[in-house]
Amino acid sequence: MVVKLQRPILVGGLGLSFSLWMVQSWHHSIVQFGELSLLSVLAVGGGLWLLKRKLPKDGSEQPDGILVDRATAESAIAKTEVVINQLTQESANHQALGTLRNQLDQLSVELDRQEIRVAVTGGKSVGKSTLIEVLKSEKQQVNFQETTPLFREVGNQLDVSILTEAAKSDAALFLTNGDLTDSQFQALQQLKRLNLPKILVFNKQDQYLPDERASILQSLKQRVQEHVVAVAAAPVAIKVRKHEADGTVQEWMEQPAPDIQQLSQELNELLLQQQKLVWTTTARQAVLLKVEAKNYLNGVRRDRATPIIEQYQWIAAAAAFANPVPALDILATAAINAQMVIDLGNIYQQKFSWEQAQTVAGTMGSLMLKLGLVELSTQAIGSVLKSNAVTFVAGGLVQGVSAAYLTRVAGLCLVEYFEQQEIALDSGSNLNLDKLRQTLQKVFQQNQQVALLQGFVKQGVKRLLPEAHPMEVVG
Repeated sequence: MVVKLQRPILVGGLGLSFSLWMVQSWHHSIVQFGELSLLSVLAVGGGLWLLKRKLPKDGSEQPDGILVDRATAESAIAKTEVVINQLTQESANHQALGTLRNQLDQLSVELDRQEIRVAVTGGKSVGKSTLIEVLKSEKQQVNFQETTPLFREVGNQLDVSILTEAAKSDAALFLTNGDLTDSQFQALQQLKRLNLPKILVFNKQDQYLPDERASILQSLKQRVQEHVVAVAAAPVAIKVRKHEADGTVQEWMEQPAPDIQQLSQELNELLLQQQKLVWTTTARQAVLLKVEAKNYLNGVRRDRATPIIEQYQWIAAAAAFANPVPALDILATAAINAQMVIDLGNIYQQKFSWEQAQTVAGTMGSLMLKLGLVELSTQAIGSVLKSNAVTFVAGGLVQGVSAAYLTRVAGLCLVEYFEQQEIALDSGSNLNLDKLRQTLQKVFQQNQQVALLQGFVKQGVKRLLPEAHPMEVVG
């Protein structure tokens, strides 16, 4: 791919300044995307990635257990459609479009669904199937309004499969037969992030002494701070002994009736909000589908952005190699070339004026200086090059490779930052400096691995010293 420059790239100090700034910018963005992405990934249409990351922090996400109205669900669907339409516009033949469109159409149908879906989940041997049988047999004791809930057992392992199925449900019963293990607690936290109404069910309570039972129940309430009920879906059979008048004794085993009264009451109260439960599930599914679609869109855009990053990193390397001056002085005094900001912004619909791009570039350069990343990268690359005297003594080589390295990191960060923005924004002038700083630090650390540095140094040396023998390049 050949990228045409609409403005001249300043050489020497200007080119290097811009490059270093861009590196920081991109690097920060990458980290941001990585954090966004438990939910890296979804329950919708193969979106398990989303369930491993946090749900996107936008207006569609709701606090734990908060039910939404129909207008909110419709708004979530509309936002999802915007992303899918944008993917269609930028990649009309994308293989995922058919599936995404079908799922989007289904969301509108879901708004009027009458069936209520209740996921019954938890670890192994906690009594999920037994409780479902009891709930079905006891349905006349629970006011199910105009519909009978569909109880569905979800998973035997506390892993992402539970989240995948639970995300499609309107409510969840999470079973435990004692105090929570760490894996159980983490699974509950993930259900909380999905804004899934749920009840924590302490089953098999009859197997504990009264004092133990009370202690466990209290611990559960303190840890989760939400609805917790104690039940015995299949109480342990008890021995009954009857003394006859003639002195004989008869013994037999008697099966107590299931004790689920408290759970029935809680379920009844929850199911009274049938419509809102459905709308909340629809909104949740729309958010997950939106993230999945945006992930595909970001992939398309990254394919377009990568050649631009590579072009600018080698422009920065050539400028620094030809005019080796202290990087810190350059960043502090030189003008900032913001063309990369504009080029990348155009890909991500983040429109910058030339003045805005210069401001962004200056801000990123300032952050990089304050964090000491310019000096750190130069030292790290210098130490790699020192292992080979021929390449190390070449004038400006350290600064050239460092400029390329930092430019690449900044470019990746800026991409990650853009990927988190809403689709169809018309201005990229408002940047969150705290997020930029955090992302920059994390991505820089991730790219400081020796193997990565060695590979990049080898590539940089081949670019700047093409006459060098391959064996003379650090390997």
